[in-house]
Amino acid sequence: MDLGIQGRRALVFGGSRGMGRACAQQLAAEGVQVTIAARTLATLEQAAAEITACTGHPVQAVAADITTQAGRDAALAACPAPDILVNNADGPEPGDFRQWTTDDWHAALDAMMLGPIEMIRRTVDGMIERRFGRIVNIVSRSVKTPQIELGLSNGARSGLVGFVAGLARQTVRHNVTINNLLPGVFATDAQRRHIRGMLESTGKTFDQLWEERGSNNPAGRYGKAEELGAYCAFICSAHAGYITGQSLLIDGGGYPGTF
Repeated sequence: MDLGIQGRRALVFGGSRGMGRACAQQLAAEGVQVTIAARTLATLEQAAAEITACTGHPVQAVAADITTQAGRDAALAACPAPDILVNNADGPEPGDFRQWTTDDWHAALDAMMLGPIEMIRRTVDGMIERRFGRIVNIVSRSVKTPQIELGLSNGARSGLVGFVAGLARQTVRHNVTINNLLPGVFATDAQRRHIRGMLESTGKTFDQLWEERGSNNPAGRYGKAEELGAYCAFICSAHAGYITGQSLLIDGGGYPGTF
């Protein structure tokens, strides 16, 4: 299927590894002009070179922290008028809410709610003027199935999802959609950090927890980053203009509800 986005411009945060990189690679494979942004330039440059070699389409890298004004400025200087924006930031490690400080909460909000909202604010009107825009927020299934040890993520990501639910209904008539992808357990570095953060509270080894989390999923395995990347590319496609304001699970059936 031709996704109809060749030549479009995309800005992908967290694009140096994991699910963000998978999204960037799939978009580049579709002929999108991709800029990947994250905090570590060396990792970004390596990812950009590898994606370019794999897809045959050049990928640009910019060191930019979505949580800061300077970082957001740098990202938009590198990609001034994106047609596609992928917001993606690592969540904090698991913990007990009794130990979290106000600073912990502010950091979580900056990374997973306020930073993405600010990027939307600064790009959505240009998308409206050009009559094409796709905004995808990579959040977590925890907004539908909260995990107590991920309270910082539960709260901040739910705030982002709640905000865009209203905005997405205002922009769609201009062919600008806003959707959220809710990954479950994926075989990524973020999942490995999550498990390491649970070792003390569970008394289990890393290998035990890793095996359990994959095998306990209805699919019997972890998700692959490239599966989410392909899903993201379709949501960003010219064919997805009637999909907006949705929180779309990609979790191997892990969410237990009917609706």
